[in-house]
Amino acid sequence: MEEQPQQEKHWFIKFVSNKYVWVLLFFCAWMLFLDNYSYFDHRVLDKEIDELEANKKYYQEEIRKDQENIKLLKNPDQIEKFAREKYYMKRDSEDIYIIEYEGDTVKKS
Repeated sequence: MEEQPQQEKHWFIKFVSNKYVWVLLFFCAWMLFLDNYSYFDHRVLDKEIDELEANKKYYQEEIRKDQENIKLLKNPDQIEKFAREKYYMKRDSEDIYIIEYEGDTVKKS
């Protein structure tokens, strides 16, 4: 009966002294920290993938908007409207007055 309690006391020592446990611990540490495909590298790569997917979504939306603008610009009246608004073009008999507000312009340093 006395041997049973002592074996229960030393189960941890037997567990830690087992070579398979050490190999398993070494393998886990290697895979988490040191390997080229480690867990931490995957976290960084996953963040980059998420960022790139967000950029992809943004640029796809911009492409869709530009395609709509191109469709509109096939009409000559829309081309004239775009040129007047964007490039301040005018007809010969017109004058253009550009009104700038304080918060609209970029200050030159």
